[in-house]
Amino acid sequence: MTISPLPPGSTIGILGGGQLGRMLALAAAELGLRCHIYCPDPDSPAFDVAYRSTCAAYDDEVALDEFVRNVDRVTYEFENVPHGTVAFLAARVPVLPGEKALRITQDRLHEKRFVSELGFETAHFLPVDRAADLANALDALGYPAILKTRRFGYDGKGQVTIRPGDDLAGAWTAIGAQDAILEAVVPFAMECSVVVARGGDGTIAAYDITENRHENHILKTSTVPAGVSLASAAEARRIGARIAAALDYVGVLAVELFVVRDAAGEHLLVNEIAPRVHNSGHWTQDGCVVSQFGQHMRAVAGWPLGSTKRHSDVEMTNLIGQEVEQWAGLAARAELAVHLYGKTAARPGRKMGHVNRISPRRDQPAEE
Repeated sequence: MTISPLPPGSTIGILGGGQLGRMLALAAAELGLRCHIYCPDPDSPAFDVAYRSTCAAYDDEVALDEFVRNVDRVTYEFENVPHGTVAFLAARVPVLPGEKALRITQDRLHEKRFVSELGFETAHFLPVDRAADLANALDALGYPAILKTRRFGYDGKGQVTIRPGDDLAGAWTAIGAQDAILEAVVPFAMECSVVVARGGDGTIAAYDITENRHENHILKTSTVPAGVSLASAAEARRIGARIAAALDYVGVLAVELFVVRDAAGEHLLVNEIAPRVHNSGHWTQDGCVVSQFGQHMRAVAGWPLGSTKRHSDVEMTNLIGQEVEQWAGLAARAELAVHLYGKTAARPGRKMGHVNRISPRRDQPAEE
């Protein structure tokens, strides 16, 4: 895919008005680009920082037509954008990343098959299309296993772990009795991710692999450098680059990985693909020359990709729910960069902001 560069002053439309859209709009402004946010939620935090905003449903073609007349290009901040919305807009302006990335990553079964066909290892999996399939799938994969909806799951939603003796009918009901995938539990030593950018000319720029820790299925911390081998770090970058190329992707994506250590050594399994900027890449705001947000807007605008060089060690910590009320104390600490999302209600489990703890880089590569 070849795209022409947009000059400063151009407007990029963003579907979705959450914190990722907010940080994309802020990064675009630093490049002299304007953003027009489209989202049905009137409390969208991205509205506060955008050049323009539209609050309307994703299937409102009158509103979409007005929106698309006022933008030069469109991107999105979440992967569950309705296909009809993308098709309507793409017939009028470039929508980046493209439809292929959404189609594959919106369905866990399609995503797992896509990754496997590229030759990368995943957890063992089987489709579960009805309640009667679940027992047979468990017989094949064994216990424990994780039953996940094929669509619309995130932060632990839409999934349930099944152990010996559990009520299978109850598990099926718990995920909404819908098309699902059963995954074997991976005995991983660590969860990691790699954030990769791909330009319209096929150029790839990967950030350092990140070590991730979750609490209650929600990302709590992301740390660089990650405690993995140099070989695993290189393999993570290769996986991210290969997936981006296979999707003909333009923009930033993240690949979530399991690090497995066994008798054969250390190796990586692909867990999920996120076709957007990612929570585990927030550390790049204060640890790199160009953040993941600036990188994504560069790619979508057709600009050259920026440097992914990391100049500091960073630990990113999400502020979840009431933790945001610690903002004053956090802001007083010299080693912390505070990023708040402007959300009005601090509900349990809701990401309200994050802090990046910065320290001198200890692992300068030899070539630097």
